[in-house]
Amino acid sequence: MTTTRANPLTRLFARGRRTVPARPVPGAALAEAVGLHVRLGQREVLAGIELTARAGEVLALVGPNGAGKSTLLGALAADLPAAAGEVRIDGRPVGDWSAPDLALRRSVLPQSAALSFPFPVEDVVRMGRAPWAGTPFADADEEAVAAAMTAAEVTEFAARPFSALSGGERARVALARVLAQRAPLLLLDEPTAALDLRHQELVLRICRERAAAGDAVVVVLHDLGLAAAHADRAAVLHDGRIAADGPPAEVFGDALLSRVYRQPVEVLPHPRTGAPLVVPVRAADNARIPRGLPS
Repeated sequence: MTTTRANPLTRLFARGRRTVPARPVPGAALAEAVGLHVRLGQREVLAGIELTARAGEVLALVGPNGAGKSTLLGALAADLPAAAGEVRIDGRPVGDWSAPDLALRRSVLPQSAALSFPFPVEDVVRMGRAPWAGTPFADADEEAVAAAMTAAEVTEFAARPFSALSGGERARVALARVLAQRAPLLLLDEPTAALDLRHQELVLRICRERAAAGDAVVVVLHDLGLAAAHADRAAVLHDGRIAADGPPAEVFGDALLSRVYRQPVEVLPHPRTGAPLVVPVRAADNARIPRGLPS
């Protein structure tokens, strides 16, 4: 039988006074950016963002490198401060929540997962349960850890040191930690970047399952095909602003994506599902390249 291991995170959260959130009602706004501006150094990275993530949906943040996707996710997580405007979590400004209370309401998967010590995989996943220490839901720790490891397909190397894993395996363990946390708002930054085809699909299926269970999932993606196939909504970022926000079938258009990515593309319906397929127009297709694209 697995025994629960105490760790400093658990002790830290157990000391805090927290309000355990109720399960959100479908469509409830779990994260909101209102007139959000974020500066990193002297550069304004986000300029006037208006965005809402709702319970029961997968919201994909897409756009070219440097468009502000990860910065927006960091602001929604309350990891980056707003220079102007506001971010709300569960209806309240992020500054009104203590760190322990925030940890019960949102979980965050960063782009890269690094640990200084060779913790076993199971212990890394169990770290996601730290916010629930001292609450009635702490009794669900073992079940939550086991379910998260099964979902992310990491159970078979539960005893291996995290530092001994491949990049893709580490990414799945980090996702399992987020799933074990069982916060109603999941903020995932490029969760498919290090994964093979099978596990990319696994991650997006998990996102869909969490949304179907009533969570809000915000996921940064570079693969527009994955976003089109799995997201309820897509926010297309361009130069720190939202160029379009809506169902992928409505916002993924040739002209918009060609302009935003500065690469001519065609958007075609999938022959079976009808989901948009985004195909770059390559040099061999010069005759079909749209003329007069903005630089």
